[in-house]
Amino acid sequence: MSVLELAGWISLFFVAVGVLGALYRIVRGPALLDRAIAVDVVLIALSSGLTVWMALAGQPDYIMIVVVASLIGFISSATLARFTVEGAQANQSEPEPKQGPGGARS
Repeated sequence: MSVLELAGWISLFFVAVGVLGALYRIVRGPALLDRAIAVDVVLIALSSGLTVWMALAGQPDYIMIVVVASLIGFISSATLARFTVEGAQANQSEPEPKQGPGGARS
């Protein structure tokens, strides 16, 4: 086993640990936004793991799957960010008018 193969297997191990952490966040995450980000992390980790696996095997057979998964992850992240910003702007309330010392509005 060469040093590069060992590095590949170690990388796959850490990618698997990252996927387990993201799956935990999907199940336990307190907010919907946490879960959505964790799903994106799982998609990125799986495409990274598949890339490392292809490098270890020496066969780039699944490169189109990695490209499509990356595009889906990018589009979903951009869409999620857009709706999160729009929702935050829609939830902002109007500023309260200032009241004078006698309670009269100015």
